[in-house]
Amino acid sequence: MHDVKSPSPGPKSYSLAKAGLREVLSNISSSSTAALVSLVAVTAIWGSTFLLVKNAISRAPVMDFLAVRFALAAAVMFALRPNCLRGIARRGLLRGVALGAALGAGYVTQTYGLLSASPSVSGFITGTFVVFTPVASWVVLRRGVDRHTLMGVALALAGVAVLGLRGRSFGGGELLTLACALFFALQIVGLGEWASRETAYGLAFLQIATVAVVCMAVAAPSGLRLPAELSVWGAIVITAILATALAFFVQTWAQSLLAPTHAAVVMTMEPMFAGIFGVVFGGDNLTLRVAAGFACILAAMLFVQISHRSQGARNGPG
Repeated sequence: MHDVKSPSPGPKSYSLAKAGLREVLSNISSSSTAALVSLVAVTAIWGSTFLLVKNAISRAPVMDFLAVRFALAAAVMFALRPNCLRGIARRGLLRGVALGAALGAGYVTQTYGLLSASPSVSGFITGTFVVFTPVASWVVLRRGVDRHTLMGVALALAGVAVLGLRGRSFGGGELLTLACALFFALQIVGLGEWASRETAYGLAFLQIATVAVVCMAVAAPSGLRLPAELSVWGAIVITAILATALAFFVQTWAQSLLAPTHAAVVMTMEPMFAGIFGVVFGGDNLTLRVAAGFACILAAMLFVQISHRSQGARNGPG
């Protein structure tokens, strides 16, 4: 017997509800994947600028270049969203400054380390942030690391070593670069802990502005000078907008969805992309060593993805 007075869902309402549920489930399952893909894109941008920056700093002092680059990036971000800090509590502001200070210290120690360390050794040692990140996460946050992530860290470190290490020298420049890797690891851990999708833009702006202040302070004693050549300004504009303002915003957003160790392993793809662009545009040779380094880093990405999916299966969607 049918009750003609009681409403029942029709085909249209049922299909709409089904479509809505499918969209929600799709968003839940794809958000972390989108963050991984976005972070890979950021490392590609960073890797593509190595040749550009190398040419620019041969025509302008390194710290002056960095100071103008980060100052311009901060100005662009503020012009696009002048109210980006609204809604961020005082604690959030202090956290952004702390992250920016760690990032700035990383850039400064890396730059001064390059005065005596070779670029290849410096690149390898900088890449050890992938090792420091899980250690820092364990020491600071008391969080363990699963075996898939550890295997990913080991493979990523091996890939960076194959790509960059060509010697065993270790002196003052190498020690400074090791400090740089530690600062970068602390920034990654802090960002993974404090970043949120709601405050990603403001937190990114705070970091960039703080780095600009740090670089200006380091460059000030010798006198901060603006670049005189147009090619240097072209490099500044490209790196400030793409490799700084856009890239660090995307990194901040992505790390609101990814574990710090996972993000660190993904970011080891930067030397891989630098190698690709060097082969395609810089005339470098695609040797067996370079191919082996690429393979190690891609395998590391696979292990991190396996780790992320297994954790998601245990924890459920959230």
